[in-house]
Amino acid sequence: MLNLLGLASITQGPATPPDPSRPHHGADGRFRNPHVADNHRLAGFLKWQLGRGPFDEILRVPREFRFPNAREFAHNPGPIVTWVNHSTFLVQAEGVNFLTDPIWSDRCSPVQWAGPRRRHPPGLAFKDLPPIHHVVISHSHYDHLDAVTVKMIGNRATWWVPLRLAGWFHEQGITNVMELDWWDSRDVPGKNGSAVRVTSVPVQHFSGRTVFDRNTTLWSGWTVRIGGRQFYFAGDTGYNPHDFRETRRRLGPMDLALIPIGAYNPRWFMKPVHVSPEEAIQIHEDLESHLSIGMHWKTFRLTAEPMHEPPYRLFLALDKRGIPHDRFRVLDPGQRAAWGR
Repeated sequence: MLNLLGLASITQGPATPPDPSRPHHGADGRFRNPHVADNHRLAGFLKWQLGRGPFDEILRVPREFRFPNAREFAHNPGPIVTWVNHSTFLVQAEGVNFLTDPIWSDRCSPVQWAGPRRRHPPGLAFKDLPPIHHVVISHSHYDHLDAVTVKMIGNRATWWVPLRLAGWFHEQGITNVMELDWWDSRDVPGKNGSAVRVTSVPVQHFSGRTVFDRNTTLWSGWTVRIGGRQFYFAGDTGYNPHDFRETRRRLGPMDLALIPIGAYNPRWFMKPVHVSPEEAIQIHEDLESHLSIGMHWKTFRLTAEPMHEPPYRLFLALDKRGIPHDRFRVLDPGQRAAWGR
């Protein structure tokens, strides 16, 4: 994975004492996934790269296939979400503008002369962004934490980051940072008297920007409540039957859920940390999401499945489960959609 190519470092904090109420805190000072063994390791990566693991079925995507994609009016007065690329969304409601895992660089890599190159331009040019009030970061991998883009945004926005990641931001000169552990929430003022609540929620993944700092910083999903509406951002995650159901139990159903649908093959290696389209639908149902949108596909070639396969697999799985295509959507880069009930 990309952290194997890392050059930058993240300072490891002091060891965390064991705490039964926070099972993701390891006794060695690193973080862990409570519901799965930590087997997403270098040996498995090398096995995959050498082609020694089992092969996954590749779906034949019909040439004429296009995911059913309704178009909204450009000036819908309600909450709007825009897919920029990869895991980057602009989410807007009640005058508050959020970005998720922003990346405008040409490569998701520690350097811009090597590493995975983007396959299409961002759907929204950086210069065309509205004022950004808040940014949520899910974890430290290069396709989710892009130093170039972070510095472009700077301290104009409030950055919401998982535990122990604030130190990396301070090294970049970014001080407007809120660092949260799983289930921590903070309330901040919105616009025109609206309230904004940001909550870090558990997902199943890992972190690291080098081979030496694996899991020294936490990874998180996020929920954001703006007034009476709530959206969910998964970042990267594998599936388990605990995290998403517990998020729904504690925080209520989601008006909008942003869920990865790509980077899932080979399954024997990726399953602990990246969901398949079928598992993405299960997350949609666990969260009781009114509208879900697929992400983490199309922009960078990171894994073994064909880049155009995720929407087709999602389409077939939705049909099999009897879920309407307008409840779990796939947008084009730059496309806007209305959200909220």
